[in-house]
Amino acid sequence: MHIVLVGGSGYLGTHAARALLARDHRVTALSRRGRGPLAGVSYLRADAATGEGLSALAGADAAVYLAGIIRERGQSFADVHVRGVQRVVEAMGAAGVRRFLHVSALGARPGTGSRYFETKAGGEEAVRSSGLDWTIFRPGLIFGEGDEFFGKVLAGLVRRPLPFIPLIGRGDYPFRPVWVGDVAAALVQSLEKPETVGEAYDLVGPEECSYRDLVRLVRDALGSRKPLVPLPVGLFRFLSRLPFAPVTRDQLVMLLAGNTGDPEKMLRVFAVEHRTLEAELPRLRSVR
Repeated sequence: MHIVLVGGSGYLGTHAARALLARDHRVTALSRRGRGPLAGVSYLRADAATGEGLSALAGADAAVYLAGIIRERGQSFADVHVRGVQRVVEAMGAAGVRRFLHVSALGARPGTGSRYFETKAGGEEAVRSSGLDWTIFRPGLIFGEGDEFFGKVLAGLVRRPLPFIPLIGRGDYPFRPVWVGDVAAALVQSLEKPETVGEAYDLVGPEECSYRDLVRLVRDALGSRKPLVPLPVGLFRFLSRLPFAPVTRDQLVMLLAGNTGDPEKMLRVFAVEHRTLEAELPRLRSVR
């Protein structure tokens, strides 16, 4: 099959493209950069929010929407998570492409106080009302070699030139991180499983742990012995208002809410390794 990945040059897009190539699919990756790291993938410049370059969907068998941002820099959450989805749905209709996989986020729903989660929910609504043969995926925190959150954000927190590692509040917020290879496997397998049409899947890992546990695991993987010190949530609320804040208001809302789910439906439908975070964390030693 010819699969078009919208937002296909990023972290998850690269893993998804590699998994698709391994199944002998033809892969086109659309992004604003128009380039990427994998041989065998056709990289083209496009902007889902404006509709630019979406004519590349013509002749595809399926499209996968992977575009997403965690900070509003140049583009808004609504641009990427809602308008981009709407533009792709329109372009698919014009091109006669019916199969659509949409990557949303665990916790996406209205009324959370997080623009990220609320716009992800808006994107899901656009998918559900599209009339296409859709499947929605809601991954939790994604980990794996080269990831942003564990390999850069938390690793950077551990490596800061401080005698301790700051925690946001008590750090007891629950999470259930999922391995990037399992997310990519679910996407690829869905293309071969007609029973997944019209379904939504929470993609989560085998173990639930607190934010404090996540920081401790990253610290230990990097060989640090610095203590974890809780700091008042109010301090981070104040810092989130500042330019270049270490954590934005939106990210703070999501962190305090936690991010966990039930893997039962995912495991019933998809054959995944269900790899643990602890098994993958030693790779963090190579992060620069």
